[in-house]
Amino acid sequence: MATDPRVAAEPSRTASLTGADAAAVRALAQAAEEVDGIEALSEQTLLNLEGAERHLTHLLTRAPSGQVVGYAQHDSATASAELAVHPGSRRQGIGGQLLDAVLDIAPGSPAVWAHGDLLAAQALARSRQLRRVRDLWVMTAAPPTAAPEMPHVEGLRVRTFEVGRDEDAWLAVNALAFADHPEQGRLTRADLEQREAQPWFDPDVFYLAEDVNTGELLGSLWVKIEGNPGHAVGEIYALGVHPQAQGRGVGGLLTAHAMAAFAAHDLARIELYVEGENAPAIRTYTRAGFTRERADVQYAR
Repeated sequence: MATDPRVAAEPSRTASLTGADAAAVRALAQAAEEVDGIEALSEQTLLNLEGAERHLTHLLTRAPSGQVVGYAQHDSATASAELAVHPGSRRQGIGGQLLDAVLDIAPGSPAVWAHGDLLAAQALARSRQLRRVRDLWVMTAAPPTAAPEMPHVEGLRVRTFEVGRDEDAWLAVNALAFADHPEQGRLTRADLEQREAQPWFDPDVFYLAEDVNTGELLGSLWVKIEGNPGHAVGEIYALGVHPQAQGRGVGGLLTAHAMAAFAAHDLARIELYVEGENAPAIRTYTRAGFTRERADVQYAR
């Protein structure tokens, strides 16, 4: 896609996007990913393009032709932001304008994501005297070639998620399991239903662990498989255990089910996200064969 090099001086702000602008932002993000080799905007940011949420501010930089060549999103609920510039319109100060606009939205500085922590993002952060405040590791491994032996854990059973039945119970346990997580712990029913509507959602690989005697939900492991056979990626999307069920073997049992699902699909690799400061989890994943591929980084004042 050709771009118009003459760019508007300042980005515009809006509380909601038209359908055409949302499509233009998705196309911009796709163009940036093809050049950079890494997603420009996160899944949640792309989901936020639809609808109008009071906690969201969208910023658009347009060429005189009207083409969207820069985009940023500020989320006051998580005090975070993301931005992307079309590859054909870089090195014109658009990223700096968007970043300045984001930093001016709220009195407190938001944490701005840099996916892959590319050199250009590092330089932009330094130019605004932002410091690195959070690392989110992406760890990858070769997919299993055979299903593991399924462990038997006394008092537990595993079943798959049922749409229309399990949402509220899952949200309650997820909030407890991720009480200190700035994104996962605040998922709402609307957020969950957004994901249920995505092409990759498959309840048959969304595992729930229950107490055999009470039926109480004790944990879950949500698997995401996306892509064409042979090139697909399997992701441990979210593994959460009720705090009061820690030590009962819930995580290990759920992980075995996930690995069996991965073995049943023709995958190129498997991956997961983990906080860079979570040393115990990183050690566990390293022993399981995962290695750090990259870090998504947040910068803030």
